[in-house]
Amino acid sequence: MRSFDEIFAIAADRKGGPDALEALLSKPLPAEELASIPDDRWLSMMAKCLFQAGFHWKVIEAKWPGFEAAFEGFDPPRVAFYGDEEIDRLLSDTGIVRNGAKIMAVIENARFLADLAAEHGSAAKFIADWPADDFIGLMDVLAKRGSRLGGATGQRALRWMGKESFILSQDVSARLIAEGVVAKAPTSKRDLAAVQAAFNRWKDQSGRSLTEISRVLSMSVGP
Repeated sequence: MRSFDEIFAIAADRKGGPDALEALLSKPLPAEELASIPDDRWLSMMAKCLFQAGFHWKVIEAKWPGFEAAFEGFDPPRVAFYGDEEIDRLLSDTGIVRNGAKIMAVIENARFLADLAAEHGSAAKFIADWPADDFIGLMDVLAKRGSRLGGATGQRALRWMGKESFILSQDVSARLIAEGVVAKAPTSKRDLAAVQAAFNRWKDQSGRSLTEISRVLSMSVGP
């Protein structure tokens, strides 16, 4: 497995030099700032990532004001108690994508976030406090307790909200395979543990966040 500096050099060569690469890197939000984000914004982002899966992202983005209105601002306690009447209303709302399974997933994720808030003060605090060196553990929580938040959907939601994270995209997976961390795109517990260990090692070497490391790995392979 190459050192982080070696992988950074590969990515920098592809992107026009170290400064050009640095300009493309994003950093996570501080834990205090992340914890202060209202839980309705977390549900909104989870819903957006969920609906974007399998759809053209620009279509969902263009319709998003309609989603915000239809789900009444994505307040988790409110959405968690949606019953047949609200579900029928959503299924007939032309301002959103009327996918019944995904609508139900949003309601189930509202219950998930409401439960986290009851347990930890807020869902945002729970997510913000989760340690970066066990990011795969947080992925597991989203997959098991959330609805349709396994894999890339949950990873993207966390990244776009500002949580320190890696995204196991095709390019990141390709770099992990090239470095001998895994033999194929990681999905098993064993492979995910190996991925976490590799990211932790690169984090120790570089002092950078998982977010930055993930982006560097991606740009060492992708266009």
